[in-house]
This record gives sequence, structure tokens and C-alpha cells, in this order.
Amino acid sequence: MAKAIEQPVPGITVGHGLLARSGGAVQPLDKVVHDGDTINIAADGNFGVRMLGVDAPEVSFELPRHPDFPDDPKGFAKIGHPAWTRFLTDPFAAGYPELTLRAALRDHMLTKVGPEAGPNHAHHAAPATQALKDMIQGDIAEQGLTGETFKLRLAFAHEILDRYGRLLCYVNREQRQRPRPDPYNERLLAAGHVVPYFIWPNVDPFVRQEGRVADAVPAPGSAHAVAEAGALGRARQAVRKARQEGLGLWNHAGPLAVLPFELRFLAQRRAPDRYVMDLSDDARELLHPQSYFRIPHPEDRLFVNAEHAPLFREKGWSVPPL
Repeated sequence: MAKAIEQPVPGITVGHGLLARSGGAVQPLDKVVHDGDTINIAADGNFGVRMLGVDAPEVSFELPRHPDFPDDPKGFAKIGHPAWTRFLTDPFAAGYPELTLRAALRDHMLTKVGPEAGPNHAHHAAPATQALKDMIQGDIAEQGLTGETFKLRLAFAHEILDRYGRLLCYVNREQRQRPRPDPYNERLLAAGHVVPYFIWPNVDPFVRQEGRVADAVPAPGSAHAVAEAGALGRARQAVRKARQEGLGLWNHAGPLAVLPFELRFLAQRRAPDRYVMDLSDDARELLHPQSYFRIPHPEDRLFVNAEHAPLFREKGWSVPPL
């Protein structure tokens, strides 16, 4: 499918547009051109959306190459493929591209991988994918609409796009009357179909986004207060409840072994690079990216991109070097 925003090469994001439409018809230029520096356009292609605060088990991902297995799928392959089972049995085996991790993180990952890690991940990915389909289809039916008339409401936080040109937002059905149902992000967390993946400063799209990103940096020692507020607080409570009840990927008999972002950094052969704030206490430091596992519960982890770390240091946080 054609994308309205894409990355033709890594690090370069471009968009594709058409002259503005109304009712499907192209508008005349005196309607399109507002003034000498403003035009109205329509998207030429589809938008990719990355839902904020959630991370679903991967259905497929780019498989690392190994010289002993030239017949393995090239590029993206279903996680249920035997090659993924082999890789996740021992992602540190000789022959794969080098991945340098701290000893503690490597030891942590060795407790999670093994012969069942690949099938386990694929097992949890299918229900998560189907759950989102069912939620959208249920909303279409409940509103008495069709796929052609159904509309989505997108709520943005500080950052609009991710590094891949996808929109970053909370997603819900379009509904003007209140009360509205919970966004799909929160519904998926509450059902245990996804793990939380909170990345600062995009933690609450339902508050007014004013000022510079630097102004949003919390004061050292205030993480616990940040954790209980707004959308972030609701999401964390939903995850705790789902985990305690053993819902979805928290199933007590067979929980998700390798988290989605862990599978990605293992496959990409790239160590984690986001700092982490512990939302369960009032510490005054950000943890090193490779120490995220020291915070036991995923809903207590607030990730901070490396480019934002200097803002925290200026605010008085202790930030270790990468």
C-alpha cells in the first residue's frame, strides 16, 4: 500500500500530497493557496500509525542472517518460522552479526530465550492482532457504519511522528457524544494483549501540549507523581490488573517470554539505547538503557530517548554515560 509518509532511506522522512479535496473533488487554487507560505493538501497514500504506550508481540520481523543457513528467509519472516525458533534458542550463537551487551543484560536475556521462545512469541502475537481487528469491527457494527463510513479519532502528544514516519497517537473511534469508549491503546492493555511501552514525552495525549519539550521534564524525585497522573496512570493500573489476573500475554501458565522490544534489539543486533525512569519510586537518576530489567514490571518503566537525556541532566537528574 502506498504511504503518505515514508522513509525512502534511513533517517530521511518524506511525505506525498495532493491538492486539497472537498467531497472528493479537487479544490480550485484560490481555495488551496491560503497565502504565500501556506497551502492546503490531501494525503496521497495511507498513514502508518504507531499506537502510543503499547508494544505488541511481533507477527514478523527481519530475520538476522547466518552463514550456515543460506536458505533462511531474507528480510521479514513470520515469527513462527523455524528459523526464528533457531535464532531465539540462542541469539548469541557464533555466526550471527555481533551484538555487544553488558554482561548483566546478556545474562538476563539468556534466562528468557530458548527453544520455546519463538513459538511462545508467535502464540501471543496472533491473539493481539485479532483483538485489535475485533475491536475495530465491533465499533463499526455498534455505530451502524461500514468500512467506508467508519472514522478514527487520533490524539497526539508532544511528538507527531516516529523515526519511521508513522503517526504517534492514541487511537479511538470517532464519536462526538460523551462518554467515549476507551482508546484502543487502553483497551488492549486492559485485556493483556500488549505490553506497556511508555516513551517520554509522549505519555499523555489528552492534556494541552504547551511550551518546549524541555518544559515537560519532571523534577528529580517526582517520578511517582508523574506515574499516577492522567492517561499514564490509567494505563499502569490496567496493566497491573491484567497481570494479576493472568490475562492474555500475562497468562500464568505461559506468559510472553521475550518482550517485543527485546526481540527487536536481538534481531537488529543493536543494544538498547533508551534510558529508563523507574516510575515505582522517587529516584533522582535515569537508569542506563541496558539496565531496564532492573525495574521488574514493564508498567514501571518510562523510556527516555538518548537525545532527550541532556534535558534531564540540565534539570538535575543523574544520567549515566552511554
